[in-house]
Amino acid sequence: MTELIRADGIVRDYCVEKHVVPVLRGASLSVDTGQTVAIVGKSGAGKSTLLHVLGGLDAPVSGSVSFKGRNFYKCGARERARMRAKEIGFVFQSYHLLPELNVLENTVLPAMTDSRTPIAAMRERGRALLAHVGLEERALHRPMELSGGEQQRVALARALMNDPELVLADEPTGNLDDKTGEQVLSCVFSLVRERKHSLVIVTHNERLASLCDRTLHLIDGALQE
Repeated sequence: MTELIRADGIVRDYCVEKHVVPVLRGASLSVDTGQTVAIVGKSGAGKSTLLHVLGGLDAPVSGSVSFKGRNFYKCGARERARMRAKEIGFVFQSYHLLPELNVLENTVLPAMTDSRTPIAAMRERGRALLAHVGLEERALHRPMELSGGEQQRVALARALMNDPELVLADEPTGNLDDKTGEQVLSCVFSLVRERKHSLVIVTHNERLASLCDRTLHLIDGALQE
């Protein structure tokens, strides 16, 4: 298998009222193409911080992140933004849907960064993704007209709009009841495995972690297999 992303010795601190709070203390991992990896840890362990570092949203104090062999944080800000938009999909615990846009418009939003793609082609792909998550008939509804589980499925479709090689999911079922969470998880794993995406999913749920190819535990700021 081909290595897609690697993090080496990630250190990340935060300053709170002039005090330095250590979060990540030399966290390292590698993820191969098509591999699903769960990162498990207690609340406040730094799981979300690590995901943000992997996705180019939050630069580490030290350490490196290589995506497809390129050092993420030695790229310029514009190139890093391009890589995030085209090659990485994010699914957060909060859905972050724009209330003024309908479901289809929210779904195709990531594709709008590429002016070369015809609007008709964007909409066709968006509808196909919504059909895959069981929401094709809700395409013209506003987010406020959807349940929490439906909104999360829209967020998943949006994350996959540009057919990214890597999907980063931060507690995607954290705001959902068990039954709805199972539906969302079924969609997540169905889509990423069908398209052979790599998936890194942050969770405190050991049962969810068992669905992945590998499980890493974040303990005292470092990862353990």
